[in-house]
Amino acid sequence: MPNHREVVEGRLVLPEGVVPGRVTIEDGWIAAVEPDPTAVGPRIAPGFIDVHVHGWGGFAATGDAAELTGMSRALLRRGVTSFLPTAPALPESELPRFADRVRTWMAAAPDDGAPDDGAQPLGFNLEGPCLAPGRRGAHDPALLRTPAALAQGTIDAVLDGLRVMTIAPELDGALELIERLVREDVVVSLGHSDATLDQARAGYRAGARSTTHLFNAMSGVDHRAPGLAGVALDTDDAFVELIADGNHVHPALWRIVARAKPADRLLLISDALPIAGTGDGRTMLGGLACEVREGRATVQGTQTLAGSVIALDTAVRNLASGAVPLAAAVAAASGNPAALLGAGDRGRIEPGRRAHLVELDDELRVRRVTRGGTWIDGAG
Repeated sequence: MPNHREVVEGRLVLPEGVVPGRVTIEDGWIAAVEPDPTAVGPRIAPGFIDVHVHGWGGFAATGDAAELTGMSRALLRRGVTSFLPTAPALPESELPRFADRVRTWMAAAPDDGAPDDGAQPLGFNLEGPCLAPGRRGAHDPALLRTPAALAQGTIDAVLDGLRVMTIAPELDGALELIERLVREDVVVSLGHSDATLDQARAGYRAGARSTTHLFNAMSGVDHRAPGLAGVALDTDDAFVELIADGNHVHPALWRIVARAKPADRLLLISDALPIAGTGDGRTMLGGLACEVREGRATVQGTQTLAGSVIALDTAVRNLASGAVPLAAAVAAASGNPAALLGAGDRGRIEPGRRAHLVELDDELRVRRVTRGGTWIDGAG
C-alpha cells in the first residue's frame, strides 16, 4: 500500500484541453487520471519547467549553495517545479567552478515531498561564452570566445550536468562543437548570432535542437536576407524559446510564432535576472551592471535588454491571454521543455509521471504547488 495517497479534483489542464476530473497521487507519482464532468475546483496544471533562468527573488544562479536554494524556493512559489540554473558568459576559468557548484548543490537538494522543497534542478544551462560579439546582448564582450579558442579541457570540465548550451553557429569551430555536444546528449541552442540563412541551417543540421530567446540577439526575418530567426521558424523540429513578457517580443508576434511552429516546439522561458520578484533596482549579470525600471531590465546606461523579471506563471498568463489556448500555453511551460530535456517523468498530467502540480485560480495565478508531497502556497 502507498504511504501517501491523495486525490486532487479540479479542471485538469491536459494536452488536449481543459477537462474536469481527478488525479490520484501515490507516493509522489500520478497513479490515475479520471475525467469527470461533475468535478469542480481550480485549474490543475503540470509543474512548470524553466530551462533558461539566471535567478529569482534576489538569488543568483551563479551564486553559492545558499543562493541556489533561495532561487529554487522562490521559483517554486511561482509554479516552477523544475529548472536549469543558467549562467551568462563567464570568464572561461569560472565555467568549471560554476558547474562544480551546481553539481555539488544538486547532490544535496531536497527530494520530492520535502516540506521546504524548492524547484528541482535538472542540470544547468550555459548561455555563453560562444556568442557573436555583435549580437552579445547583455553579455560582457571581454568574456566571449569562439569555440575554436576554448582551452583544451574546458568542455570536458563542464559536461557532467550540462543540459543546454547556446552557440552562435557562424563562429570558428562552432559546428564541430555542436556535433561533439550532441554526441554527449547536450541540447545545443542557437542564439546570440548574426548567422546567415545558410549558417543557421548548418547549425541545425549539425544537431542543434533549440533556439535561444527567439528574435532577441539574432539575425532576423528580413525578406531579402533571412537569418537565424527565419530559419528557426521554418525548421519544424527546432524548438524556439519565447520570453512572453511583452518587452522582448511584441505580443502581436506571439500568435504568429504559434502559427509558424508546431505546438510541441514552443518553449516558454523566463530568462529572469536575480533581481526578478523584488521590484525595481540594480543587479549584476556576468559582470555587467543592469537596472530594472517599471518591469523592464536593461544594461545600465543603455536600452539593451538584459533579461526579464517575470516567472513562467506570468508567461503562461500572458500567452494564454489571446495568443494560444490555455492548454498550449501550459504545454510550452511544462510538457515541451520536458521533451526537450528528455525528462519523460514529468511535464504532463498522466499516470506514471511525477505529481508535480500547480493549482491556478481563474486569473491563472498560482494558488498552490506541489512536487508530490506537501502543498505550499503560491505567490498568487
